[in-house]
Amino acid sequence: MEERRRRTGGAAAALAVALLAGACSPTVRVEAPDEPIEINVNVRIEQDVRIRIDRELEEVIGDNEDIFGIPAAPIP
Repeated sequence: MEERRRRTGGAAAALAVALLAGACSPTVRVEAPDEPIEINVNVRIEQDVRIRIDRELEEVIGDNEDIFGIPAAPIP
């Protein structure tokens, strides 16, 4: 019985130490910056290249319908 109390007491003490050690963690604070955040976005949109390629493919498919097996659909 005495042995059982020692084990239980030791486990309880270890648990208490673990809880106290966990309570000593540092605090993390998140604050908004004083100056506004700048995001530089350098984007070039080259949509016309894809449209030109699609139109060229449409012409090739239209000229060779027997190879592709489908009629070319016009691109709006």
